[in-house]
Amino acid sequence: MVRNVALVLGGGGAAGNAWLIGIIAGLAEAGVDLTEAADLVIGTSAGANAAVQVRSGIPPGELLAAVLSPLPVQPAGQSRQQPPFASMDSVFERMRAISAAAISAADLQRAMGAFGLESDVKFGPEVAKQRRALVAARLPRHEWPERPMILVAIDALTGELAAFDRDSGVDLVDAATASTALPGAGPTHSINGVRYISGGVRSADNADLASGYANVIVLSPFSGRSGPLPEGQFEGLRRPPGADLASEVEALRQQGSRVVVITPDVDSRAAMGTNQMDLATRIPAARAGFAQGKKEATRVTFL
Repeated sequence: MVRNVALVLGGGGAAGNAWLIGIIAGLAEAGVDLTEAADLVIGTSAGANAAVQVRSGIPPGELLAAVLSPLPVQPAGQSRQQPPFASMDSVFERMRAISAAAISAADLQRAMGAFGLESDVKFGPEVAKQRRALVAARLPRHEWPERPMILVAIDALTGELAAFDRDSGVDLVDAATASTALPGAGPTHSINGVRYISGGVRSADNADLASGYANVIVLSPFSGRSGPLPEGQFEGLRRPPGADLASEVEALRQQGSRVVVITPDVDSRAAMGTNQMDLATRIPAARAGFAQGKKEATRVTFL
């Protein structure tokens, strides 16, 4: 294998994004800088935002400092701009039903896309614009990096994979918005007339896209986690055989890749809490990730 290192960043909401940055900063503090070592970065859902951060050229310590900075206080009488979302309880309930009925990965992806398109009637064009603006505000850069990066989304109509990169002709902000479009919780995202939902519907991590790389580092906020997340939460969808991280890792290893998977330790799980969407989890999750990252560095000393 000529290509050396692929970094896979999985989905996990606000808590997961913060934990990912904490892990990367902790590894760098211990001498393993994945922002420099990774020849390819693959991001899914919250991991898509983290991928843009990793490829921004900003040092890991500064990325962590940004996460640890309290969100700005809004002027009196104003609230932070946040597009309206559906009740997460009802969204999770529908996801449970969809995943229970799915007979294959392709079936699950099409059904979740249909759910997203069906839900669009509740969200007008203005909400879609607000979502895109919110994603844009959270990204440190709005231009595709020179070094390879893939952001994963799903065509809501066909259920097919969309692996966006700098050669796809898609604006970076649009690619990140599509990758984070949780079906039913907010609107699908339209790019050139095609509507997309989060790539986390296909896989929480999409580690299989790292095929061909000698070394694969997977940072997965929620894969393989049995609790304490509420049943049916997005990254907790029942996955058809072959669509789970364990299957993806085994396939990579069968191809000859060395694969290291890092998931939250006990302290990180406690810091991330049970609601990955809660912005209040960002600072504790980032701090716990940083501490864990320093411990995990010995597992990737081969880089």
